[in-house]
Amino acid sequence: MIYTATRSTAQGRNAGIVSALGIGTGTIFHILAAALGLSAILMYSAVAYEIIKWIGAAYLVYLGIRTILDRNKHAEAQNIKKDSLKKIYMQGIFTNVLNPKVALFFLAFLPQFVDTASGNVTIQILLLGFIFDTTGTIINSLVALFFGKLGGLLNRSPKIKKMQAWFTGTVYIGLGVTLVLSKK
Repeated sequence: MIYTATRSTAQGRNAGIVSALGIGTGTIFHILAAALGLSAILMYSAVAYEIIKWIGAAYLVYLGIRTILDRNKHAEAQNIKKDSLKKIYMQGIFTNVLNPKVALFFLAFLPQFVDTASGNVTIQILLLGFIFDTTGTIINSLVALFFGKLGGLLNRSPKIKKMQAWFTGTVYIGLGVTLVLSKK
């Protein structure tokens, strides 16, 4: 949700909605992994968990540093080249897929609602996961609409654009650091 909000504020509602779709696509990866039992590997392998955690954290810190370093360009240029929607979509996917907490969430969350007496467990996990993903994508899209409107108001001032880029970069770095410091 934070990624969608910052993306929408910086680049508008379309960018936010595309980032929400990227996050939703990344969630599909985690749903499939949970349904196939692959998420259990992260739960029981400290090495695999740490590798994914560090890659994800490094990616978030990279995005944050890049945003902060480019803040003057964003503030001074009226028609600065914005990230393409394809790039935003891919960043949404990577931001989600490289977060091991999402995998552990699905591993812990979905089985609570599975009834082994009601049929194929894999199908139930897939269905529940896709319901969760659809709901999450809708909510993230609503966040994109709200923050896209807010961003349109904020982006009128070069000074506010600089502060916004600094804040956005700091949020990404903070998320990366939080991911590194988090326990399994």
